[in-house]
Amino acid sequence: MAINRRDFLKATSGGALLLASGATVAEAEVKPLTPGAVGILYDATLCIGCKSCMVNCKKYNTIEEGGALYKPGREIPYDFPGDYPIWDEVTELSDTSLSIIRAYKDGTGLNRNQVEDGFSFVKNHCMHCIEPACASVCPVDALHKDPASGAVIHRRERCIGCRYCQVACPFGIPKFEWGSNNPLIVKCQLCHHRYASGGYSACCEYCPTGASIFGPVEELRAEAKRRLALSYGSTYDFPTQTVDSTHRMPGKVSRYIDRIYGMTEAGGTQYLLLAGVPFDKLGFNPRISDQEYPELTWSYIKKVPVLIAALLAAGAVSYYATRDRNAGKSEE
Repeated sequence: MAINRRDFLKATSGGALLLASGATVAEAEVKPLTPGAVGILYDATLCIGCKSCMVNCKKYNTIEEGGALYKPGREIPYDFPGDYPIWDEVTELSDTSLSIIRAYKDGTGLNRNQVEDGFSFVKNHCMHCIEPACASVCPVDALHKDPASGAVIHRRERCIGCRYCQVACPFGIPKFEWGSNNPLIVKCQLCHHRYASGGYSACCEYCPTGASIFGPVEELRAEAKRRLALSYGSTYDFPTQTVDSTHRMPGKVSRYIDRIYGMTEAGGTQYLLLAGVPFDKLGFNPRISDQEYPELTWSYIKKVPVLIAALLAAGAVSYYATRDRNAGKSEE
């Protein structure tokens, strides 16, 4: 099957080359967090799929003061289904959608947070790895971990659009501006631009059920462990917006998968998830190990310039050979 350059680059994004290689790595302990590291805990059992997080992510990231989606003259890039402006209908991360809600459904889909004949929502955006592979391979330091928050920040003014980060990221997060005249990389910044004014991630601030809460990662980990220890069917006062919020919403405890996704994956992340459905069914790649990825990905990424040079050399040889052959035919 023929594949063009654009399709190849899309296929290799998200660490596909690395994961498809079958490389095996040893288990690794999670490295210590950046002091003051903040993040998000998403509880899929509380999510109602309203997509308020998606809408407000776009709204507050299109502002000029540091918004990851800001461009002069750009309006909020909502994706409406036709002329019916209610739902933001995008189902994949893109250069205009930094956070999305997706749905799992099986059979009749009548039973919430259940695998068979059930359904579940899940929220996808940057995992904000403790040791980010994307930052480790960026040749111009356009991606780096903020020393205060630990968030993985993209500095647009430095980006050259090489897409090394796309190949390196095991979660497939960085997206390329395919339709731009000056295409660069775009990704979730954990609403880093809102911290100075006392704000935090818009997806958490505007979540009506407390499915997404913001706060120090250590406190989010403790909250996640607390929920896993709760009895199914009991009542719990779930915090909303932030982990230390005084506004709590009483609710029945669902059955959880005994796993906090993001605790150890790729060496640990600052985005943590709980769910009642296995994470591989929610779209997370089960081949992502607990190994920190920077050293592992670099062993593949560093071969890219050599491959490009070899392709250019082969192209040059082919060009001159074809030119000489055609010249000979013309003389005849």
